Amino acid sequence: MTKRAIGYRRVSTTEQGESGAGLEAQLASINREVEHKQFALLEVATDIGSGKNMTARPELQRVLELLAGGQADVLVVSKLDRLSRSMLDFAGLMAIAQKQGWAVDVVELGFDTTTPNGKLVVNILMSLAEWERETIGARTRDALEAVRARGTRLGRPANVAPQTVQTIRVLRSAGLSYAAVAAALNGQQVPTSQGGARWYGSTVKAVMDRAAS
Repeated sequence: MTKRAIGYRRVSTTEQGESGAGLEAQLASINREVEHKQFALLEVATDIGSGKNMTARPELQRVLELLAGGQADVLVVSKLDRLSRSMLDFAGLMAIAQKQGWAVDVVELGFDTTTPNGKLVVNILMSLAEWERETIGARTRDALEAVRARGTRLGRPANVAPQTVQTIRVLRSAGLSYAAVAAALNGQQVPTSQGGARWYGSTVKAVMDRAAS
């Protein structure tokens, strides 16, 4: 059965002329993804000059109502920061999508919650959102610094699974620190390049550096 998709694009007033975040670039990206995935594109909604808070975007709220009402199956965005720059907000949206039965496709990251890897990322994000709410204050900051300190003694990782690299990229794009990503991977028992289950902030950074090289 063909999935019904709604595209969403957003720019602030200052971003409208930037090629990477411009409306036309986002539309082209959404159209390519829809054609590649063979989705039925119902519409592409647009917010301009909207605030960082998702609730302050009228078109996004309208689209979410359509998805909640079962009038579409997938929300397609070109980049994660077009949808949310807050890990907590994004995790909250993923929880809603999971409960209501619709999917999110972030083109730039190859992140699609209809896939097994996408579902893994959702579980990690939701776990991290809960972790972030509960771990606050100086003791938490000290603990993260200790993790970073331990991680600096580790060597450069190699042979990390492609899906793990993609997961790390999504979590970093959601605003998580290297240490927080490491904690998330450990919590989900994602194996390291050596087959173990212990990640550190420095190993996550090394994976990102290697992927970018």
